[in-house]
Amino acid sequence: MIQFSAKSVASIVLLSALSLAACSENPAQVPAAAAPSVTVATPVKRTVTDWDEFTGRFEAVEQVDIRARVGGFVTRVGFSDGELVHKDDLLYLIDSRPYDAAAAQVDGQLADARARVELGKRDLDRTLELQKSQNVADAVVDQKRQALQAAEASVIQSQAALKRAQLDIEYTHVLAPIDGRVSRHLVSVGNLVQGGDAGATLLTTLVSLDPIHLYFDMDEQTYLRNNKLWFEGKRPSSRDTPNPVQILLAGETKPSHDGGMDFVDNRMDVSTGTLRVRARVPNHDLSILPGQFARVRLIGSSPYDALLIPDTAIASDQSRKIVFVVKDDDTVEAKPVTLGGLDEGLRIIKDGLKPDDKVIVDGLQRARVGQKVAPHVAQAASPAPAQGANSQGASSQGAKQ
Repeated sequence: MIQFSAKSVASIVLLSALSLAACSENPAQVPAAAAPSVTVATPVKRTVTDWDEFTGRFEAVEQVDIRARVGGFVTRVGFSDGELVHKDDLLYLIDSRPYDAAAAQVDGQLADARARVELGKRDLDRTLELQKSQNVADAVVDQKRQALQAAEASVIQSQAALKRAQLDIEYTHVLAPIDGRVSRHLVSVGNLVQGGDAGATLLTTLVSLDPIHLYFDMDEQTYLRNNKLWFEGKRPSSRDTPNPVQILLAGETKPSHDGGMDFVDNRMDVSTGTLRVRARVPNHDLSILPGQFARVRLIGSSPYDALLIPDTAIASDQSRKIVFVVKDDDTVEAKPVTLGGLDEGLRIIKDGLKPDDKVIVDGLQRARVGQKVAPHVAQAASPAPAQGANSQGASSQGAKQ
């Protein structure tokens, strides 16, 4: 049996009394959490224009395969590989001596034919004089006249042969037909080339550079939308108006070249459902080469007033795009919005916002719908890095009128 001393019993009684006293007091109140801090800004309002974006490829306005028009041995290459040349610059020189000899031979034949014409004329004149005295039969006169006509025909044939021989001499000088940049030489000095219309030897190629064409394909939906704008008088047709385009080369975030539409095809490609279109782009610095890819933006609307917010203020709710706004009582509300393209780094809001809405642009992760927040007005709009002119919707691989 355990025995307690009087001192131990007194200590136990004291501790029990203190415990009861502590339990009778009210528990301490936990302070309420402070409202999360967020940054808000009202939408920017300005006049914008929609742009449709596509991927295209540059092609030369003029491209020429330089071929030999006469055969012979190459005696000179008149250009350096890849250099710029001007129209009528000498590219190749072919040995012209065989053609010089042929021309001299034809020239002699022409002189002989002309001499026979003169002789025929004199014979005919004498025969006609004799016919007046009835000393010559009519058959003789006819023979003289026929001989003269044959000599005159021979002159015409010789003249044509001489002209052809002179052309052959001219064709031994292979000249640049346009201004542009020449490729490498495919035939060296001393090689024999084949001329003519069929099987002529390819000597090099030549492409023009300024201006340059940009081809791209427009999807049917974009074509129909732009066509509707044309019927409503809100946008001119690219078939008869050089609607502006903006060009972004590989690695660029802002347009570096401008151009204008100059061709819309007459039918849709049934295999791809797209329409081939073309823009004409100035290339004064010759920085663009045929074959390069580029992103092209085609004007897709007339100017209109729009609300814009930073892209970072937009959240996704399954298939919807939403923004969080702060109401007058500092509670958070989610608003579904319809997005447009980018304009100078800000996203166009087609529908869903009002000009005086206080949009949360920073602190989205701390905002909860229906809860209170501590809003702070942004000092200035902080646009995302500019993506160039705004583009209507998502980028498209095909394009419209």
